[in-house]
Amino acid sequence: MEACLVIGLLLVAVVIFSTEKVSVDIVTLSMLCVLVLAGILKVDEAFAGFSNDVIVMLASIFVIGAAMRETGVLDAMGTLVSRGLSGRPARLTTVMMAGVGGVSAFMNNTTVTAMFLGPVMGLARSIKISPSRLLMPLSFASILGGTCTLIGTSTNVAVSGYLKKNGLGEIGMFEMTPIGLVILASGILYMVVIGMKMLPDRDTGEQGDTISPREYLAEVVILENSPLIGQEIYSSDFSVLEFQVLKIVRHGTGLAATPHEKLAQGDLVLVAGKVENLMKIKKIEGIDILEDLNLRSSGIDMKEAHVAEVVLTPRSGLIGRTLKEANFRQRSGLSVLAIMRGDRSMADHLGDIRLKAGDLLLLQGPYERFKSFEEQSEMVVITDHHYSTADRRKGMLVLAAFAAAVVASSFGLIPAAIAMLLAALLAVVTRCISLETAYENIDWRLLILIGGMTAFGQAMSRTGADNMLAGLITGLLQPYGPMAVLAGFCVLTVLLTQPMSNAAAALVVLPVALQAAENLHLNAHTFGIAIMLSASISVLTPFEPSCILVYGPGKYRFSDFLKVGGGLTLVMLAIVLALVPVFWPLKS
Repeated sequence: MEACLVIGLLLVAVVIFSTEKVSVDIVTLSMLCVLVLAGILKVDEAFAGFSNDVIVMLASIFVIGAAMRETGVLDAMGTLVSRGLSGRPARLTTVMMAGVGGVSAFMNNTTVTAMFLGPVMGLARSIKISPSRLLMPLSFASILGGTCTLIGTSTNVAVSGYLKKNGLGEIGMFEMTPIGLVILASGILYMVVIGMKMLPDRDTGEQGDTISPREYLAEVVILENSPLIGQEIYSSDFSVLEFQVLKIVRHGTGLAATPHEKLAQGDLVLVAGKVENLMKIKKIEGIDILEDLNLRSSGIDMKEAHVAEVVLTPRSGLIGRTLKEANFRQRSGLSVLAIMRGDRSMADHLGDIRLKAGDLLLLQGPYERFKSFEEQSEMVVITDHHYSTADRRKGMLVLAAFAAAVVASSFGLIPAAIAMLLAALLAVVTRCISLETAYENIDWRLLILIGGMTAFGQAMSRTGADNMLAGLITGLLQPYGPMAVLAGFCVLTVLLTQPMSNAAAALVVLPVALQAAENLHLNAHTFGIAIMLSASISVLTPFEPSCILVYGPGKYRFSDFLKVGGGLTLVMLAIVLALVPVFWPLKS
């Protein structure tokens, strides 16, 4: 009965993780409460996972990454790599992916994608190609690069901590580097030879009501005595300004934007246009951006206002809410001039649009407000970053400390958790990042997930639930040999990473896979490595945070990831299954 209860909880957790209706930390803590109340775990056992050194190491890495981002070090690295990109598309993609993958080997892949997003988009504009040709390779490189070292991704650290806790030996800092380099190199080769041929080029233009690349949705008001009054839409000044009129709201009633519909004073016109043209509206008499008009009527001076493009991150509190519900302008001190989402136009009032991760917003307001929201991981500013020389110097000091921590922990001079913690403390002490910002940038939900799932693994082992599930899977696959069993768990992990986070998928499968290895008298460490890598190579859909960040700016569709990422995932899975038993033999 206890085993059935644990398996039932596991299934419930997978379903809830998939729907994302409830935060993963709430689900994890709820499961721990049920396990304690059912007498399966003692209180100290349920929360023992939170005292693991893995938690300290991951939290420290989050702080270090945020400090280097705040001081402009990561931005400088991104700009430096992007400046070195030139020549033919194949060469450009190769160099970019190699550079991004190399950085991602030591940094969180979402952070790396965010830091390269602006420079790569600027590069695309400068060489006059669509951002969609570069942004998907950027996100894939950041994900695959994380397989090269222990700290390349939180999944690696979580799996290493679980193996260590179960007496299977922790993973060394560079233990997976050989296979990680093969994965990264193969990923680059795949994208250059095959992937680039399937990447969309949204600059070619689309039919229907889709908006061209880098065009935003904005609300424009027809003012008194405007020359647009009485003009028909098809021949109006909006056409001259290269705007697409999507909708007209007159006296609270929505009107279809037919070619011969005449504009009138007070009309609220929903238009789609390029950023540079949108900014011209602010200087043209007779029309104005609605948000600007509202701010000026409130007595706010907009002369020195800063305008920048931002991407909403998956961690943003705005996700799933409208601007009205979030009270965005009052809470942030920023105004939303326009919104862009993928390749679809949204004929709604901007304040009523439910925001999604990856949405592009054109914001206006004091620069300090932009910086504050970026520090809280609410958004990524992809234009107009400003960093002082003093901040850059302090950031370089943190970078040096981080490098020293990697070297010291690799040679066993200092425990990895202590080495990373010292580097994080240096970042706070030198004021590269404030203490408040440091806490805000730690992904507490991930830490709770890792700590809680570690205890859940113990509950599975104690009740025999892992043995039951392992017996079921091995019973189906054992007749085809040990490699078939290993492949089954790897495929299961890849599939679970679609609706769940990589770390959650790995920690769900890991206890069962390790028990299966023990039952078959195979090397459990080999199974652990394979599960870990399988969780980190899945780019089948755009649900991975790194992919979400490029989804909007690249104007991608879900099918683009299935087409390009699906083939890459299959190739990576084949490499993992072929090479893991070579580096870590199945027979211990």
